Amino acid sequence: MELKTLYSPEKIGNVQIKNRIVRSATFMRSTEKYGFVGQNLINIYSELARGGTGLIISGYTAVDPSGTSSAYQACLYDDSFIPGQKKLVKAVHEYTDVKIAAQIVHAGRQGEHPKYPPIAPSAIPFKMTGLTPRELSTEEIRKLIQKFIDTGRRAYECGYDLVQLHAAHGYLLSNFISPYTNKRTDEYGGNAQKRVRVLIDIYNGLRDELGKNFPITIKLQTEDFIPNGLRLEDGAEHAKILSEVGYDAIEPSGGGGDAQTFTKKPYPSLNIKSSKEENYFLPHVKKIRPYLKNCKLILMGGIKNPIFAEKVLQDKIVDFISMCRPLIYEPNLPNRWKSGDLSPAKCISCNGCFMSMRIGPVYCVTKKRLEDTREKRKVINKK
Repeated sequence: MELKTLYSPEKIGNVQIKNRIVRSATFMRSTEKYGFVGQNLINIYSELARGGTGLIISGYTAVDPSGTSSAYQACLYDDSFIPGQKKLVKAVHEYTDVKIAAQIVHAGRQGEHPKYPPIAPSAIPFKMTGLTPRELSTEEIRKLIQKFIDTGRRAYECGYDLVQLHAAHGYLLSNFISPYTNKRTDEYGGNAQKRVRVLIDIYNGLRDELGKNFPITIKLQTEDFIPNGLRLEDGAEHAKILSEVGYDAIEPSGGGGDAQTFTKKPYPSLNIKSSKEENYFLPHVKKIRPYLKNCKLILMGGIKNPIFAEKVLQDKIVDFISMCRPLIYEPNLPNRWKSGDLSPAKCISCNGCFMSMRIGPVYCVTKKRLEDTREKRKVINKK
C-alpha cells in the first residue's frame, strides 16, 4: 500500500508541514539545570528532525517558575532562555522543511515546586501529592494569561513555526475547563463558554501580539476519565468554541494525575496488548470533527500502524496523526515507513519511558534492555 496521504504536505494556518506526521509534545527531562536548553536536548530534536517527522512539538515549556515540574524542564518565562531556545530551533531547521512548535504550559495544581505552592482555579485537593492548591483571584488569572502571551511571543522571537497551548492532562489550563477542578462563579467558571474563557483570552492576546499569520494551536483535554469530570460531550463543545475563536489546530487528549487515583488504568495508553486497543482517541476525534471550522484536527494516542494512519487521513477523519512513545523507541520511524517498511512501530506501550522520567532523562526501557542483551551475548560469544 502506498502512503500517499501520510506523506503529502498540509498546512496548519499558513505554515506548510511536509507530511502528516507530528511528534506529540514529550517532556524529555533533558535540559540543563533550571530549564536552559543545552546540547543534550538539541541532539534529541535533531535526531527527530533527521528521522523524517514533519512537525515536532516541543515538550512542556514553562511560562512561569511557579509552573515548572522539574529542574530539567524547558522554560521560556524570561529572555534569559531565548539564546538556548534559538539554538534548538536553528538545529531543527537545518533539516529540510521540518517545522517545530513550542508547547507552553503551567503545571497548576499538579505542581510540586519547593518554592511555589500549587495554584488552580479552585481549591480542589490533588491526591497524588496530598496538596490542596491555592485558589487564584481573578486578577491573578489575568496576570497568568499575560505570562502565556509573553511566552508565546518569546517562542515567536526564537523562530518557532507555531505555538501550542497545553490544556490537557491535569495542568493549569485543563483545570479551568474541567468541572471537577473549576468551581468558580466568576467569568472564568460556570458554563462551557466561561470555562474556556481563559483559552479565549490567551488566544486573543497572542493573536494581537503575533499577527494573523502565526499558527496558534492547542492540546485539548476532551475527557477526564474520572467521576464528575470532563465528559466527551463537554470536550466536543469546547472544541467547537475554540475552533470558532480561531485556533488553527486542535490535538484532543485526556486523562491526567487525578485519573491515576480513581482507576487502575488511568489512561487508555497503558499496556496496549492488541491492535484493538490502539488509536484510543479515535472516538474523540470522530465526535469533535463535525464541529470544527477552518481548524486542523490531530489524532494522537496509540498510533502504531502506518496503514491505519493512511486510512484515517484518506477518509478525512483527521488532518494529521501524532506520536510520542513510538518516536522515543524509533526516531527514524517516519523515514522507515516512507522507505516501504510498513511494519508497525516497535514500541510495545509498556510506559517504561514514562517511569524513566522520574529519575533522569527519558529513554525507551524496552530498547535499552534489548541492546543490553545483545551486548551480553556478544561478550559470551567472544568467550
